[in-house]
Amino acid sequence: MARPDKVAAVEEITEKLRNSNAAVVTAYTGLSVAQLKQLRRSLGDNAQYRVVKNTLTKIAANEAGITLDEHLKGSTAVAFVTGDPVEAAKGLRDFAKENPSLVIKGGVLEGKALSADEIKKLADLESREVLLAKLAGGMKASMAKAAATFQAPLTKMVRTAEALRSKVEQGGAGEPAPAAAAE
Repeated sequence: MARPDKVAAVEEITEKLRNSNAAVVTAYTGLSVAQLKQLRRSLGDNAQYRVVKNTLTKIAANEAGITLDEHLKGSTAVAFVTGDPVEAAKGLRDFAKENPSLVIKGGVLEGKALSADEIKKLADLESREVLLAKLAGGMKASMAKAAATFQAPLTKMVRTAEALRSKVEQGGAGEPAPAAAAE
């Protein structure tokens, strides 16, 4: 029979995994309590960093429909990301550069398993806001090109009509008058 405290821990981890956009599994051996506190502060409201027990996390991950088994060996902590996954990945990568004791093992992003290298690639992306701004700029440029393309035939028709009108006004060769019907 499972102990109530362990059942509660599994339920809590399962809930965090289900409500997170991403989860990054790390090894933290060698980090002091002060360094862990600094890491938690650096992640801010974007993610919650928590030391977990491997067995309970395996059970919780299975209940949440996520595969983390290969990353749950040794000392393990998980960053449950509720905000932008790119920002959290950058925060973890930057902290790991300053503190080599923090090792990114892998994780999940919207249910898809990620390796440590994929998380590092995620960290290299620009933030969501920057990517959206670039997309909006590209769409605006495309619309401007489309508008110019649609405007071009209209401009050509106006120029042709003006040229014909000036020829007619100068007594130039306009269209010949229709021949009178013979009776």
